[in-house]
Amino acid sequence: MSENTEQRVCIKFCHKLGKTATETYQMLLLAYGDETMSRARVFEWFKRFKEGRTTVESDEREGRPSTSRNEEMIQKIRTAIRDMRRVAAKFVPKLLSGEQKENRKQIATDLLECSESDDSFLKSIITGDET
Repeated sequence: MSENTEQRVCIKFCHKLGKTATETYQMLLLAYGDETMSRARVFEWFKRFKEGRTTVESDEREGRPSTSRNEEMIQKIRTAIRDMRRVAAKFVPKLLSGEQKENRKQIATDLLECSESDDSFLKSIITGDET
């Protein structure tokens, strides 16, 4: 059970005990500390249970499912990283949004394709050092 689902069960339990949304949020803060859902999410789920919702599972969403985190993709990434000769820390930012990650992935794929199809491609790139 994911931590969010676990907290939703707690919210449902508190609702059934007659606690208020504020009391429920305070209890979750005591139990989960920094890992507590946001106040807005707690109040949103409390309201759903108050309106008669019975399930604690997330609603199904339309659109493309997230496929970036599966064992096959993780293994491909690890293999690609091991195959690289050198990775500079400044080229691997620690915090990127999903859109930024996808953009970097697309650019890297395009550059790789260009370098594989044209032997002189890498020679045409102008580089410089800081001296």
